Amino acid sequence: MLGSMGGEKGAKGEKGAKGEKGEKGDRQERLAAVGPRLRDLRRRHGLTLAVLAERTGINESTLSRLEGGTRKPTLDMLLPLAEVYAVPLDDLVGAPRTGDPRIHLRPVTRDGMTFVPLSRPGGVQAHKLLIPPRPGTEPRLRTHEGFEWVYVLAGRLRLLLGDETVILKAGEAAEFDTRVPHWLGPDDRRTVELLILFGAQGERAHLRARTP
Repeated sequence: MLGSMGGEKGAKGEKGAKGEKGEKGDRQERLAAVGPRLRDLRRRHGLTLAVLAERTGINESTLSRLEGGTRKPTLDMLLPLAEVYAVPLDDLVGAPRTGDPRIHLRPVTRDGMTFVPLSRPGGVQAHKLLIPPRPGTEPRLRTHEGFEWVYVLAGRLRLLLGDETVILKAGEAAEFDTRVPHWLGPDDRRTVELLILFGAQGERAHLRARTP
C-alpha cells in the first residue's frame, strides 16, 4: 500500500513538473514571436524604424533589437507600440484568448472623424464611424486600394465619388471602389453615423494616415 501511494505521488509530481515546463515553454515561444510580430506590423503600416521611433519615443536601436528578438519587450515599450498600431496589447504578445467574444471598443480619432472598432484586427474590418460637420472645410478626395461598404445609421451622408455626388439617408448603403477619388461627410449640420467595412488597405489609409 505504501509503495503504491508513493508511486502515485511520484507520478503526480512528475506530471506537475511536466505541466510547469510546458507552460514555461509556451510563454517562451510567445515571447520569441513578439519580435517578428512587431516587424510585420511595422511593415504592414509602411513605417520605417526612424518614423516609429519618433512616434513612440523609443530609439531606433531598441526597436531594431526588439524586432530581432535580442531585446526583451517591457510594458513601457509595448504600450506606445500598441497605441501607434491601434491594436490591443494582448495582440502584440500573442496572449491566448480568454473566451470572451466581446470586442473592447477603443475609439480612434483621425482628421476629426471618430472610428469605433467593431471587429478584431485582421481581414475585413468593421467600424462605426462618426463624422461631425466641419464648416469651412473643403472636401479633399482621396484614393487607395480596395473596396468600401458604408451603411448610414443616422443623419445624412454626402458621398463624393469621382465627379458624382451621392446623398444617402439613414437605412441606405453604398459600395464603391476606393481607387476612385472619394470623400465622406455630413450633408447638413448634424453628425452622420455610419457602419463601414474595409480591408487592410482601407484601414491603413483611414486610421494610419497622419494629417500633414
